[in-house]
Amino acid sequence: MPIDVEKASGAELPALTFDYDHKTVILYALGVGAGAGDGDLKFCYENPPGLSVLPTFGVVPPFPALMSVFGVEGLEINPMMILHGEQYLEIRKQPASAGGKLTTRSRVARIYDKVKMALIELEAETVDETGDVVYFNRFGVLVRGEGGFGGERAPGIGNIPPDRAPDKVLEMKTSPDQALLYRLSGDPNPLHADPNFAAMAGFDRPILHGLCTVGFACRAVLKAYCDNEPERFKSVQVRFSKPVFPGETIVTEMWDTADGKILFQVKTAEHPDNVNISNAVVELND
Repeated sequence: MPIDVEKASGAELPALTFDYDHKTVILYALGVGAGAGDGDLKFCYENPPGLSVLPTFGVVPPFPALMSVFGVEGLEINPMMILHGEQYLEIRKQPASAGGKLTTRSRVARIYDKVKMALIELEAETVDETGDVVYFNRFGVLVRGEGGFGGERAPGIGNIPPDRAPDKVLEMKTSPDQALLYRLSGDPNPLHADPNFAAMAGFDRPILHGLCTVGFACRAVLKAYCDNEPERFKSVQVRFSKPVFPGETIVTEMWDTADGKILFQVKTAEHPDNVNISNAVVELND
């Protein structure tokens, strides 16, 4: 059924509440590969000197908004036809690592015509119990077969790496069970767990969550350019190009632009000619 841009644009989605504690924070960190070594214990252990929260934890509280889109008038779309195409996350306040309650309000911000697909942008603002904005997210949802409705074309995302060797490269091995662990942080899509479901989607086995891959890549940037200090990490923007499979080695190639931004892309050691995450950038705080 065609998308009705006039009806759907600006629609507000149901508010989301997210109660969490230190175990929620730790489970997420484990899900994106953090552990006891290489300076990562502070993301996985709550006792002194204290627990730190990985920047990309910020995608977790608003994630259910993606499913809320199916109830929006004018977006009568087939769930099997959607893809998570792009993601932007900005950390506006460090969250309490001990836990608390976060509330997310989201809306259909824009709908673009990509000829063969539609691109729906959802914007989500997550606040803490004091009302301060902690996270701002923009989800780019692609709907296959719903383009060609004569709508506005999507602007280019940019963030093209320079034509030279990366300034830094970090490799991180994922576990064969990585997706089973990451899905406990709020994305239970069977595509990432059930071989039969993955086969129906055209894959020979379950794939890793795109946002899990982002978590690994941002950990690489955090180590390479932020001394593993999450306070220095301001925002990240990515485009999902190809899936990673659990057990593969994530290779994050990084370029320092000298203006507080780190361009990066993700490949795997197993398939070095494929780019899995493209058009990606991390902006650092001063």
